[in-house]
Amino acid sequence: MDRREFMRMLAAAAAGGMTLRARAAGPEGAGLYDLPRHGNVSLLHFTDVHAQLMPLHYREPAVNLGAGPARGRPPHVVGKAFLSRFGIRPGTREAHALTCLDFEAAARRYGKVGGFAHLATLVKRLRASRPGALLLDGGDTWQGSATALWTDGQDMIDAAKLLGVDVMTGHWEFTLGAERVKRAVEKDLAGKVSFVAQNVHTADFGDPVFEPWVMREVNGVPVAVIGQAFPYTPIANPRYLVPDWTFGIHEENLQRTVDEARAKGARVVVLLSHDGMDVDLKLASRVSGIDAILGGHTHDGVPRPIPVKNRGGQTLVTNAGSNGKFLGVLDLEVRGGKVASHRYRLLPVFSNLLPADPEMAAHIERVRAPFREQLAAPLAVTEGVLYRRGNFNGTYDQLILDALMAEKDAEIAFSPGFRWGASLLPGDTITQEDLLAATAISYPNVGVNEMTGATVKAVLEDVCDNIFNPDPYYQQGGDMVRVGGLEYACHPGARSGERIQDLRLRGKPLEASKTYRVATWASVSEAARDAGGEPVWDVVGRWLRARKSVSPRTPNLPRLVGVGRDPGMAT
Repeated sequence: MDRREFMRMLAAAAAGGMTLRARAAGPEGAGLYDLPRHGNVSLLHFTDVHAQLMPLHYREPAVNLGAGPARGRPPHVVGKAFLSRFGIRPGTREAHALTCLDFEAAARRYGKVGGFAHLATLVKRLRASRPGALLLDGGDTWQGSATALWTDGQDMIDAAKLLGVDVMTGHWEFTLGAERVKRAVEKDLAGKVSFVAQNVHTADFGDPVFEPWVMREVNGVPVAVIGQAFPYTPIANPRYLVPDWTFGIHEENLQRTVDEARAKGARVVVLLSHDGMDVDLKLASRVSGIDAILGGHTHDGVPRPIPVKNRGGQTLVTNAGSNGKFLGVLDLEVRGGKVASHRYRLLPVFSNLLPADPEMAAHIERVRAPFREQLAAPLAVTEGVLYRRGNFNGTYDQLILDALMAEKDAEIAFSPGFRWGASLLPGDTITQEDLLAATAISYPNVGVNEMTGATVKAVLEDVCDNIFNPDPYYQQGGDMVRVGGLEYACHPGARSGERIQDLRLRGKPLEASKTYRVATWASVSEAARDAGGEPVWDVVGRWLRARKSVSPRTPNLPRLVGVGRDPGMAT
């Protein structure tokens, strides 16, 4: 490197807010972001931000059970077993970022994570040392906050452009409606961000709705990025929002797309996926020619790629967490027209170690300014930790369930197994912004239905099969519906239709023919849309304001059967 090149690199580094060593303040953070470059192709990957522009706390799961062959294998490893599996020292920043262990104490010690202004600083630092690096967004970016809801995703679209995203795919983006997504792709993103999805087609003629893939040259190496949007969008979310589009995994079409990219000169082929990690692991074993799958949807922070063998060789499968908490860095050495070696790091984004990028911070201030009063409106103080990530109820979910049952005079309540939203610490004020970070969707209405005991069981069995079916292609990558008022046992390894057992209400067995009053929200049906109903944030907000202080919630967890000493359980 001559003097001119050295000075250019130094200037680029300074623009990214770093010294040459990029040392973080204090010995605990020293060197966390010192990441030596490897090879000649670098891919930066984030996913499942859920519109969280501001730093937050986010508790990782204590329960993440795998089904069938996935049992006890990443990503279904949590707590101490996770640290042991990946060689991470307990009590460190990385241990806090990747597990639920000692969450409250560690959160107070290490501070908040994420925040787009801090993520922007990290992206600039890495791009300064990795010229030509591609920034890939795995989807679930335009939904999940008050400002995203109130601006129809525009705050996040503009933030992603400012961040320098090159390619993205989608899932919750589609809940803004097909017309909104098409308008954003064709106008806001045109010429800046490629929205790719090889598995989304028109329902009439089967034409591609979006670009299936794009080719980008990185330091002279042709890199193909193929998009894989969430395959089950019209099932997990309202079909009426995307009435003219079909989704699916589409293995055969994906193989044809990979072969086409290779035939057109791609030396690296990457799948930018929103399948969920279990689906990606199976897909990697059945489709050849993909060097790496950069995955999302299941919010799994996995610090090392999982290598999967297939008839063409090997595919690396990754998942980069959620809520702006991590940035995945995949460095590839490409020689002789193929990937010769790789290095991967999943970097936690600690907001107290990375200064806010001024340009992104200014954007965030602009989009929040018109809503400042609504965002800051206090609802109540929490006396316990509020979280929701995990296969079954979290304390935040329990709060929502308790509010639904109380406000709607219901015996039972169901709340979706959503994973997004900030965790709150004891003593934190729950604001309107916090509540919307857990509930902000485009179909938020609360309904009250009369259901027989048989119907209640059928609902639970159906959702349970979506999680614990041993074939990943029959999973939807969610967590179990959260249940209030009703006690039950769950046998994840049982056959479909036999996993939900011993249902009881106030200690008495649920009667199959008896009718019960059940409160729900976020129904995907057109009938629920047409029936109307209060938005869930109004119902829960009213309940919180009446209490002013909320005692610690005890999650209504099922009694697990046949699980034993599973590394997918921390407790």
